[in-house]
Amino acid sequence: MTGNLFGVISNDIGIDLGTANTLVYVRDQGIVLREPSVVAVKSGTNTVLAVGDDAKRMLGRTPGNIVAIRPLRDGVIADFEVTEAMLKHFVRKVTQKRPFFFRPRIMIAVPSGITEVEKRAVKESAAATGAKEVHLIEEPMAAAIGVGLPVQDAAANMIVDIGGGTTEVAIISLSGIVYSRSVRVAGDKLDESIIQYMRRAYNLVIGERTAEEMKIRMGSAYPQKKETSVEVKGRDLVAGLPKTITVTSSEIREAMLDPLNVIIESVRATLERCPPELSGDLVDRGIMLAGGGALLRGLDQLLTKETGLPIHVAEDPLSAVAEGCGKVLMELDFLKKMSRTAKA
Repeated sequence: MTGNLFGVISNDIGIDLGTANTLVYVRDQGIVLREPSVVAVKSGTNTVLAVGDDAKRMLGRTPGNIVAIRPLRDGVIADFEVTEAMLKHFVRKVTQKRPFFFRPRIMIAVPSGITEVEKRAVKESAAATGAKEVHLIEEPMAAAIGVGLPVQDAAANMIVDIGGGTTEVAIISLSGIVYSRSVRVAGDKLDESIIQYMRRAYNLVIGERTAEEMKIRMGSAYPQKKETSVEVKGRDLVAGLPKTITVTSSEIREAMLDPLNVIIESVRATLERCPPELSGDLVDRGIMLAGGGALLRGLDQLLTKETGLPIHVAEDPLSAVAEGCGKVLMELDFLKKMSRTAKA
């Protein structure tokens, strides 16, 4: 990086606008922000009180006049105004030392299955931050580039990106997506399945944060050598009083079975649509897992059992999409080539 003003000021920002977390990549600096996609607003208004980490701490704990909400659901914008405020906050946070005339060029990753209306909503939200240009890239392509798959080769690259709201499965070759499948079943649905299981099996009401902590701490997709147990605190549905119970990791695995089966079926359906010439590549190359869901214990073992293919977990699955956005911004020729491929 050069020492003059224009060497220091980069006008490229890549954003992984996730249902659960937002990551921001700044050119020449890498990922500079990782915060939950949560906004705390004053009840009955869209007056923003806190964003990101500060707002997530308020989830389920706010008084009646404050509401902590997640403006993105299932990978798409559920609340346009709040999403816009959240994006402005994050962009301002990473560009606060830039001059007033600074107008960034922004690349945002979006699920491959969203509609044109949903794409326009994302573009308009990003444009409202003062961006000079806004480009969109499909999440599986961004994830594949971010983890270093040779997407420009004339061979199959398969990526499974399990985020908070959506699971993206895609086969990529020659800088284009040969086939992709997007299902709105991912980390959030795993959390919901745990909440429902606790209510059904123990009459215990727990919140989203508790369910997520249980999933991270002891969740698994495949039987582990050492099963564990943990104490869970919640509210008794019958008595209405606080209650503590002990839950095993095998119970949590059973609770998550249905959403995991949806993800497996998506992978199978994508493999069935893979052209024969590319199927042979996958026998050797296997499938790459990215996104926060890739960190679920035993998921690679489960997919290997179900597909018979080698499964690789990205070195830093949480950063894959944001890294991919950053890399594409630095490769303008590749960006233009992708744009032409999309129009063809």
